[in-house]
Amino acid sequence: MSKKLIDAMADLDEDLVISEVKTLVSQGVPALDIIAALQEGMSTVGKRFEEKEYFLSELIMSAEIFNEASQLLGGVGGEGATSKYGTFVMGTIYDDIHDIGKNIVTTVMSSNGFHVVDLGVDVPTAKYIEAIKQYQPKVIGISCLLTTAFDNIKECIQSIEKAGLRKDLKILIGGGPVDEATCKYVGADHVCKNAQETVEYSKKYMGV
Repeated sequence: MSKKLIDAMADLDEDLVISEVKTLVSQGVPALDIIAALQEGMSTVGKRFEEKEYFLSELIMSAEIFNEASQLLGGVGGEGATSKYGTFVMGTIYDDIHDIGKNIVTTVMSSNGFHVVDLGVDVPTAKYIEAIKQYQPKVIGISCLLTTAFDNIKECIQSIEKAGLRKDLKILIGGGPVDEATCKYVGADHVCKNAQETVEYSKKYMGV
């Protein structure tokens, strides 16, 4: 794994991140390995934020750098994207506009062969239902970083059930304050602590 890329991401050195990603791509390094290095750098950013070495502006900057770097790897899936394992629908629940975790998950899922439909942030229940009807995914992800939005996740999941769309559908949730108690409260199927766990759970459920 590229320590140079990890450190550049952690230090928010945008120019070095981009040049290093381009170098690694030209050397034939697998996209997943590059994403793993970027993720490790992002993990350091998160720790520095917790330790108050970084602030919200740095978090936003890190997400922008991560997104820019991921675009060099083909970005996340969209219309017409090729897929080995089917479609994964992802979004941040309404009344929450955090997107760092969501962006990491969508990028990693796409790199692992899933067709990713990114609904964005502040996603209303109706938009989830519309996407489930349109794409018929077996797994969807709901991201949340605000405890005040837990009831929104619960409402969303209940509405999906009432619409008759829960059969054979697994609903994953994730985000800083989300834990097993949250999962039980909102009625989700599983809590994913990181992007790799999302990949592994989704592949297992789809019988890969």
